[in-house]
Amino acid sequence: MGLNVSAEGRVEAGDVRPGRAPARRRPIWLCADDYGISPAVNVAIRDLVMRGRINATSVMVAAPSFNRSEAIALTMLNAGARRAAIGLHVTLTAPFRPLSPSFRPVQNGAFLPLPEMLIRGSLRLLRRKALMIEIATQLKAFVDAFGRAPDFIDGHQHVHLFPQVRDAFLTVVKEAAPRASVRQCGRVGPLYRRLSDRKALVLDLLSHKFRARAAALGISTNPAFAGTYDFDAEPEPDFAKLFPAFLNGLPPGSIVMCHPGKVDAELARLDPLTALREREYAFMADEGFPAVLRSHGVALA
Repeated sequence: MGLNVSAEGRVEAGDVRPGRAPARRRPIWLCADDYGISPAVNVAIRDLVMRGRINATSVMVAAPSFNRSEAIALTMLNAGARRAAIGLHVTLTAPFRPLSPSFRPVQNGAFLPLPEMLIRGSLRLLRRKALMIEIATQLKAFVDAFGRAPDFIDGHQHVHLFPQVRDAFLTVVKEAAPRASVRQCGRVGPLYRRLSDRKALVLDLLSHKFRARAAALGISTNPAFAGTYDFDAEPEPDFAKLFPAFLNGLPPGSIVMCHPGKVDAELARLDPLTALREREYAFMADEGFPAVLRSHGVALA
């Protein structure tokens, strides 16, 4: 019964007991972040959309490689049948550069590194107006590229949850894309099970105020979130073994974040997450992947 993961990362379906009606599966969103970061990542994400292995992707309009051609190639996948929700991945951290020329603070023309953005936001040292202009500029770039507003809006490296950033982010969403949902990154389940993942625990805490603020503005959020793991762990994380745990206990409508892709020179230049993207892609592209979803009682929304 159940599933096995081979040494090569392939997913193998086990026996299914006969005579038992299948239980109703919970719909979830499996969202590939970082569409636009590089041509090879874009190709991998589009391939998974076509295979029906993911049903959402979040677009980095601030990435140098993103252009209207990449937007059209993604949009065409929804022609005739809606295969994936397409959202905006607001980007406010290095090494990416602002789209609005007056954005401050910057470091060598790029956004500040992630830790500094969190510290400055927590100390309320960021500029609200500059944040709103940059977020609105990225939203406009999405609309210009896709010809419509995004289905949802979130943040690269979860920056949209940070103090100060979240208020600017939600204000822009409310004013410019009121029908879009936003991603909160809080988990569900007993607290003692959540304490072991420090990164996810920080996201739980940041999401508490984010959810409250979004609710006050009438902006919809997802009920739960999963998909975090330590990219820098030693030995390298085995995504095929980690992924099933993401699905446990998720309520309907939850988001599971992923970062599938192929490696090219542009990705290597911009982001340290390279080989792990290829592992995620290989796992989800495998013919046994749909059985993983079925065995955990979930289906793509």
